[in-house]
Amino acid sequence: MNYNKKSIEDIEVTGKRVLCRCDFNVPTKAGVITSDKRIVAALPTIEYLVKNGARVILCSHMGKPKGEWKPELSLKIVADRLSELLGQEVIMAADVAGEDAKAKAAALKNGQVMLLENTRYEKGETKNDAALSKAFADMADIFVNDAFGTAHRAHSSTAGVADYLPAVSGYLVQKEVSIMGKALANPERPFVAILGGAKVADKLNVINNLLEKVDTLIIGGGMAYTFAAAKGYAVGNSLLDASKIDYCKEMMAKAEAKGVKLLLPVDCVVADAFPNPIDGPVDVQTVAIDAIPANKEGLDIGENTAAIFAEAVKTAKTVVWNGPMGVFENPILAKGTIAMAQALADSDATTIVGGGDSAAACEQLGFADRITHISTGGGASLEFLEGLELPGIACLQDK
Repeated sequence: MNYNKKSIEDIEVTGKRVLCRCDFNVPTKAGVITSDKRIVAALPTIEYLVKNGARVILCSHMGKPKGEWKPELSLKIVADRLSELLGQEVIMAADVAGEDAKAKAAALKNGQVMLLENTRYEKGETKNDAALSKAFADMADIFVNDAFGTAHRAHSSTAGVADYLPAVSGYLVQKEVSIMGKALANPERPFVAILGGAKVADKLNVINNLLEKVDTLIIGGGMAYTFAAAKGYAVGNSLLDASKIDYCKEMMAKAEAKGVKLLLPVDCVVADAFPNPIDGPVDVQTVAIDAIPANKEGLDIGENTAAIFAEAVKTAKTVVWNGPMGVFENPILAKGTIAMAQALADSDATTIVGGGDSAAACEQLGFADRITHISTGGGASLEFLEGLELPGIACLQDK
């Protein structure tokens, strides 16, 4: 995939109707936004368009209405919050690409902003329906994608519309593509990747792709126990994907053949069972990875492992991290994940954290400003690491 894409600064926007795909899929409770982080993240792109006299038509999905009009998933609350943040009215359309949206888009003046209703109210959105893509395009002159979180989806509002309009990136997507693209295509070395999370199956292609690129691959989290089993160790009641043991053996052999250092846990924190409730008290002990008792479950990396992993990060020039080292939601089982976040925060390397729990760890610990880049898209950043082409990026014009 070509990572050198045109951005809003490479195209004339003054007086143009600009359809801008944002990620306004914000968390809500009882009709109130509980975090406006995603709205705030979109402001630089929107403010640039407003300042340069574009006629701005924003669109986004929220939740999974599956083609039905669900009032609780209306973007009206986003329009209200955005109006406050921008200091000007954001005009709310009553539909997605119907008569009201078309009329309001046609009436926009330079510097005005409107927001379409939840794109997933339309059944054709997730099917990348050509008629819907065309309806979006008919309202605008230019398409801007600023929603990296949905860039791995080929939907009408993320990719299909680019069949009919010149398409460029907003600042959020530009940052993701330039930083992550450079890290994967031309990293400063040593290049260290850290993978965590529960299942090997989720990261099969990521592991395979990264072994082609990295100098050191670190594996923690639940998927480390399948690797431990592949080394012939008993893993007790730990998470195990028996169907992937041969795959793990292949990956260990591939790492050796390529001269890639593959670091696996040497010890782990075990308990009788997965904590229930998730954040409740839990009795733990630390054991060697080859000495997990038959009735225990591994739920975090141990201190020795955390020290070895942190040492590898210390010497790196580029670090990519995706996935927690243990059951991060429970403070007792979060130490391994915290140690990784601390190692990245203390590093002088270019540090990139994929979305989800690893991003949450850095933010909760107050390390976010010490990380080079925290990705806004969990699934998208994972597919990026797999080396897949992301439809919402591939559709943008090359520089």
